[in-house]
Amino acid sequence: MSAIRGARERARIEVTAAIKDEARKQLAAEGASKLSLRAVARELGMVSSALYRYFPSRDELLTALIIDAYDSVGEAAERAHRTARTEGAASAAAEGAAPPAADGATPPAPAGPAASKAVAAARSGVHLARWVAVACAVRDWALAHPHEYALIYGSPVPGYTAPQDTVGPASRVGLVLIAVLEDAHREEGLALPPLPGELRPEAERIAADIAPGLPPAVAAPLVAAWSQLFGLLSFEIFGQFHRVVEAREVFFRQAVTELARTVGLLSGRR
Repeated sequence: MSAIRGARERARIEVTAAIKDEARKQLAAEGASKLSLRAVARELGMVSSALYRYFPSRDELLTALIIDAYDSVGEAAERAHRTARTEGAASAAAEGAAPPAADGATPPAPAGPAASKAVAAARSGVHLARWVAVACAVRDWALAHPHEYALIYGSPVPGYTAPQDTVGPASRVGLVLIAVLEDAHREEGLALPPLPGELRPEAERIAADIAPGLPPAVAAPLVAAWSQLFGLLSFEIFGQFHRVVEAREVFFRQAVTELARTVGLLSGRR
């Protein structure tokens, strides 16, 4: 009986994947607003009633595609962060800065003001490099998956309201950026941006809600930088840079480096 159940589960997984693959083809050809369960079933040689056993409505299929897209770009950002963190630790060690402790604690400070200054500069450059690496990984994903990008960051789909299930996956890129800044803050690699008095209550609320490990003076510009990152990507993906920006990769790297400075990340040069 367990063998039969396992075969059924595998078959369901395979059919579900085929349905989503065909739906993505429709997204590319027609756009999310024209996604049709009947059309997906027809292309797969299924009767529509059979497809409804997998996705009872268009909205449930859309939700599955949206979660997959958010998870995919989130995985790309997390992978870039892990790689940059490993490479950054090796670079910092080579320049005399101790790598981050396994438990996230601040490494011991070196003796002497000159040594401390050199180590702080090395750490700052490491965190900036991580920020840029994550942003570039998100851009690479967006360029490779423009239709999925449009689904999650483009115009809302008429008649569709995203359920709570999408919130966690949608947060993954933002959480990686927060992690970069939290590491920098622990290792004294952040220069706190000025915080206008009228913004302080909102900045404190933002910090408490989404980034309790960061000072309010960093949390508020982080949200602005996060939104500007996707503004840059949307201009590129949706063609607004046509005949305006030609060297787009260089332009993007410089732009996200400037965004890093708005949240207090330093270049590592003193």
